Amino acid sequence: MVQAYNFIGSWQLFPEKGNYQKGDRPKSGTCTVGSTGNKQELQISSNWVSLENQAFEFSFSVLADGMPHPYGTAELADTVALQFTDGINFSVFFYRHQQQVLELQYELMPNGYLRKTERGEVDGESYTNQEYFHRQMSVLPYAASVAGAVIKPTEQGVIRHKALTAMEEQTNMQLEQIRKQIELLALQAQEIQQRKELSMLMYNAQLSFQPVIGQVYYLYEKKDGSHIVSMVSPQEWGSPSGPYQHFEAKVKLLADHTWIEVL
Repeated sequence: MVQAYNFIGSWQLFPEKGNYQKGDRPKSGTCTVGSTGNKQELQISSNWVSLENQAFEFSFSVLADGMPHPYGTAELADTVALQFTDGINFSVFFYRHQQQVLELQYELMPNGYLRKTERGEVDGESYTNQEYFHRQMSVLPYAASVAGAVIKPTEQGVIRHKALTAMEEQTNMQLEQIRKQIELLALQAQEIQQRKELSMLMYNAQLSFQPVIGQVYYLYEKKDGSHIVSMVSPQEWGSPSGPYQHFEAKVKLLADHTWIEVL
């Protein structure tokens, strides 16, 4: 099934991106689409972890020929059908007594994400849930889906979730440390760039004396657009720019011979 190849793989849930009219937002999850020995059959499974750290799973297989086929969990449906609209969309329909009770639509987005839309009815009220996934390089143990099947926690899933939670906490902490380091390096780079630009301006300015490291000087713009460095401040001139067109900055020479603006 060529159309299915775009979907086959494991997809990691973005919990914060979903919209849930029914059920609570899960903590983490995956959606896995795979093929079976029958080339016309797809295996679709979902695993997810609730905010209370309970792990759940839901899976089914169905022929992708658009025709209804028997479904194993009578509490949800007695037949199920899978239909491809095109290479980036397919839907799964669940029926009970020939009445549709649930639809799961899978759609590949232009940004590469997988959007899953669940449409159903609970106590006579219709609902729509939407979840977004990104493709995983490998199959991870958890996912999210809000399918209407009877679902039970699995002991193995809880054990794996504890390990996953510990891994996520450690990697998130390390990523946060790296993020802060990157922000600090970016700020330092910005400061160095500003010093470089000011230093280039200073060394191209008219300077009639030998500047002293650590000493404060004043940079002015002359009427012809060139610059001049002076030891006289605007206050000492008694005007904002003295005899020059514009006062640029109060500056200081550092030990590495770069210049920095001081307030």
